[in-house]
Parts: sequence; structure tokens; C-alpha cells
Amino acid sequence: MDLTLWLTVAGILVLLVLSAFFSGSETALTAASRARLHQLAQEGDRRARMVQDLREHKDRLIGAILLGNNLVNILASSLATSVLIVLVGEAGVAVATLAMTLLILIFSEVLPKTYALHYADRAALAVAPTLRLVVRLLAPVTLAVTAIVRLVLRALGADVQNVTVGDHADELRGYIELHRGPEEEVRHERAMLRSILDLADVEVLEIMTHRRNLVMVDASQPAERIAEEVLECPFTRVPLWEGNPDNIVGVLHVKALLRELRNRGGAAGGIDVKAIAATAWFIPDTTTLFDQLQAFRQRREHFALVVDEYGSLMGIVTLEDILEEIVGDITDELDVAVAGVRPQPNGTYIVDGWVTIRDLNREFEWGLPDEQASTIAGLVLYEARRIPEVGQAFSFHGFKFEILRRQRHQITALRITPPEHLRPHLPPVAPPRPLPPPASPAASTPPAERA
Repeated sequence: MDLTLWLTVAGILVLLVLSAFFSGSETALTAASRARLHQLAQEGDRRARMVQDLREHKDRLIGAILLGNNLVNILASSLATSVLIVLVGEAGVAVATLAMTLLILIFSEVLPKTYALHYADRAALAVAPTLRLVVRLLAPVTLAVTAIVRLVLRALGADVQNVTVGDHADELRGYIELHRGPEEEVRHERAMLRSILDLADVEVLEIMTHRRNLVMVDASQPAERIAEEVLECPFTRVPLWEGNPDNIVGVLHVKALLRELRNRGGAAGGIDVKAIAATAWFIPDTTTLFDQLQAFRQRREHFALVVDEYGSLMGIVTLEDILEEIVGDITDELDVAVAGVRPQPNGTYIVDGWVTIRDLNREFEWGLPDEQASTIAGLVLYEARRIPEVGQAFSFHGFKFEILRRQRHQITALRITPPEHLRPHLPPVAPPRPLPPPASPAASTPPAERA
């Protein structure tokens, strides 16, 4: 071959390299982690800022990449055809088509895109300076092409200029669900991240301590009796009521009471508990956890009383309640340990009726709906549309609910059987051995039923 043919072959190889550059750049900039690049840009990485700038103008970026890629591919194919026609004659067209298809597919498409897919962040940072220059050089052409495309789409009834961007919170939830791993810590991390995003959607009514379980003190009692009740309870803040439990006259802090006792030499007689109590802070039951968390921070308070639309006391919510919604239960040495959920050897769970659906979903990742009821007993009542009897069983949302105990009209305990794929992985059970005949009826009762 003469020098011209050698130069043409060299030009074809250069064009294949440029095609690989455009193909790999497109994949790298699409697959690169937005969060990681944002962090690098915040730390002062100039190339990360370039990648962010290129992504902000996607139409210009994609237009420049497609224009450059098609330009070099078509030019390489044309040069290869001319070379092969000189070498093999008319059959050079078919040979050039086959050869260039294989070369472009392997070395200019699959290979660079595979590399860019596996090393997206590194590749995006590497190609950003060159690609920014290419985008600027081809800007007049890409703008003209983009304008023509938009005119054609508008004529077909599709206006791409007014398309809204998807919710970033939904995108973040998707990333959270992709955070998978066999460790128990990974499951807790995923639950915590979900809970943070749910703060603006959950109302205090769903996490509050119901008034039925409150420790309140009658302020009309003698000061000695009030001090005794407050110091015996495991809480640092106790609501005071007078006349009837709905008439809250203040919230007594244990520190305020101890300070007053110290000033009086330990004598509780004569202490005006209403005078040393803090003013009660009432909030509506529809307040979201996010708003209440901000209110706690602004007021520098940790305790609020929840009332309904009629002003009736519903319960209390504390800063610790909201934090527990994020990180899970926080138990200290003074907390009353009430688990509420007792796993059984057969993969079922005996659950107290007051346990919230959110706690069950977070602990076991069940996905039970909590829109119509906040507790597991409330969910059964809502789905059954009646007050069930002890021993009745229901199947909702793939779960089986069996009523174990009921106090008047309230479900106090039930057995939950989750679907097979949500049951815990139990160790293999040894083959059963023949058992001797039971000595008494009590001995033949299954352990779960005796409990």
C-alpha cells in the first residue's frame, strides 16, 4: 500500500478511538453517582464541578455526544469503504460494512461502555474537561438540532420543555431500598433512613403515648402525696390535673420538685406544686413529626400534650418519641420494659394490641398499611369491620391474625402469622422422637398455649 492508504488506515483507527471516547463518555456521565460527585464538588474538586455543569445542560451534552459519535462513525466507515474498494474491488463495500460493524461494536461501543459502567465516577471525572470543550465547540450545531427536534415534537403534541422533574424524595427512597446486605446493621440503617424521610408524613397521633397509659397526678392532693407519686414514677415530667383529667394545669419536672425539697430541708409540706410546675404546652394531634421536631428545637422543650379537634386530651409526645421513630427504641435504666412482641418458635408472633404498625414494619419490614389505623389492634378492627371474638382468625394483606385475648371491646393480644418469605430463618428442626403418653392434661398442652 502507498502512503495515502496507510494514512487512511491510521485515520480510521483514530476515528475508532474518538468513537470509543464519545460512547464511554455518555455511559460514564449517565451512570456516575450524583451524590458522590456532589460531595467531591463541595470539597473543591474542579472536575466534579465540570461534571455537574455538563449534567445541568443535558440536551446540549447528549446532542454533542451523539453528533460527535455519529460524525466519527460515518467518517470511519466511509474511509474504510474507500480503502477496501481499492484493495478488493467492488466487494470492498460488503467487506467494509462487516468489518466496521464488528470494529465499532466491539472496540467503540461495548468495550468503552463496559469500562465506563464499572468505573463510572473515575471515567466521568477523566473525560469532563475534554467533553466540556467538545460541547462548547459543537454548541451552535447542537442548539440548532435541539430546536428542530423540539419543533417536531411539539407538532406531534409532545412539549418537552414543560416536563417536570421527578420527586427527589422518591429517588432517595429508591436508593435506600438498594442499600442491601446480610448484616443486621444494614437493616437498621435502612429503617433509620426510611424513618427520616417519613417525618413529614407521620402525625404525632401515631406515635404519642395514649392517655390511657399516662402517669398523671391530681394537683389537689396534699403536697406530700404529690411528691411521693412523682418520685415513685419512672418519668422526669408529670402532667398535673385538677378537677378532671382533661384539665391539665401544668407539667411538673422532677428537678423542680427536688430543688424545692432541698430548699425546704426535705420537707414537702407547704410546697405549691402548681407554682413550680411548667406551663402545659398543647399541640393538635395532626401535627407532623417534622414540624413538632422543629418546634421542640425552637422552644427548647421536650414534652407536649396532644389534644384533638375538640380540645380533649389524647396523650403526650416527647422529643424522645420522635428520636425513637428514627433510631428505634431507646431504653434507659428507668424505662418500663414492655416488649409487646414475642416471637414464637414456629415463626409466628404474639403481639399486644397496642403495638404500633410502624414499629412492626420497621422491626420486621412487613409493609402493613398504617393509613387507617396506628396500632395492630386498630388494623384488625378496621379490616374486620366488627369487634372479633377470641379465637377468630382473619387473613389480611397476606398475614393471618388470630385473636388471643380481648378486654371488653379492646383487642389486647393476637397471634400474627406473616407470609412464608417474611418469616425468620429458623434453624433446622431435628426429626421428632416418639413421645411417652402424657401424664396429665396440663403436660400435653403445647408450650405456646400454656404461655
